[in-house]
Amino acid sequence: MIRVWVIGLVLVSAQLALAADPSASLRPVQRGGNAVQQPLTLEATGAISQPQQSAPQDAAKQRGGIFSSLRPLFRSNKAAKEGRAQKRLQAKGAVCGDLAIQGEQVGRVTGKLRGCGIENAVRVRSVSGVGLSQRAVMDCKTAGALKVWLEQSAKPALSKQGGGLSSLRVAAHYACRTRNNQKGAKLSEHGKGRAIDISGFRLADGSEVSVLKGWNARRYSKAMRRMHKGACGPFGTVLGPKANRFHLDHFHFDTARYRSGSYCK
Repeated sequence: MIRVWVIGLVLVSAQLALAADPSASLRPVQRGGNAVQQPLTLEATGAISQPQQSAPQDAAKQRGGIFSSLRPLFRSNKAAKEGRAQKRLQAKGAVCGDLAIQGEQVGRVTGKLRGCGIENAVRVRSVSGVGLSQRAVMDCKTAGALKVWLEQSAKPALSKQGGGLSSLRVAAHYACRTRNNQKGAKLSEHGKGRAIDISGFRLADGSEVSVLKGWNARRYSKAMRRMHKGACGPFGTVLGPKANRFHLDHFHFDTARYRSGSYCK
C-alpha cells in the first residue's frame, strides 16, 4: 500500500515539473517551415506585441509575393483599367481624357525665354464638334476651359446664325513671347500654353464673321458680347475690342487665375 502511494506521489511531482517548464512539454513543437503565426498579445505596458512572421510569409516577402502587400495588387488593377480606357480614347482621337477634345499628345514643350514651356502639351484640332482653323498647342486646363466656353456660350450665341457655329479662326496659341510682343514686358500666358486668341467664327452655311467687324455689326454685336461675357469664368483673363488697341480684332482667353477672380475687359 505504501509502495503504491509512493509511485503516485512521483507521478504527480513529474506532472507539476512539466507544467512549470513548457519547454519540457511532451507535445510536439512546430519547427522551421511549419511554424505558424501566433496571435497578438498585450504586454504589461499595454502595448501590442506583434507576432513573429512564419517562415512561409518571410519567404513570400522576400519573393515579393502576396503576403508582402495586398494593396499594390489592387492599385495595379485600377491603373491598368485607367490605362486601357485612356488608350481607347486616344484611339478615337481624344486628348485630355475627353472625347469632346480631339487632337494629339505633344508632351513637353520648351522655349527660349525663361518661364516658357508646357509640361504635358496637346495639339487640339476640334472641341465639342467645332473645328479650329489651325491646330492649337495648349495644356489640358486651357482645352477644358475652351470646351466649357463653346458649349455654354459660343455655340448657343450663334445657334440662330447661318446654321450655327462650325469652326473658330485661331489667331494665336502657344508662342514663347512677352505680352503683346512688347520688349521688356512680362511673359505672356501664350508662352505657358495657357492662352488662345480667336479672331473670327465660321458658320455652317460657309459665312464668316470676324471680331473686328462683328463687334459693332447690328446682326452680330449681341452674339459677340454674349461670347465675350460668357468666357469670363471658364477663363481667368478675357480681353476684347474694348480692352486696348492690341485686341481690337480678336478675343484673348487665358487660364491665369487671380485672387480677385477673373479679369474681363
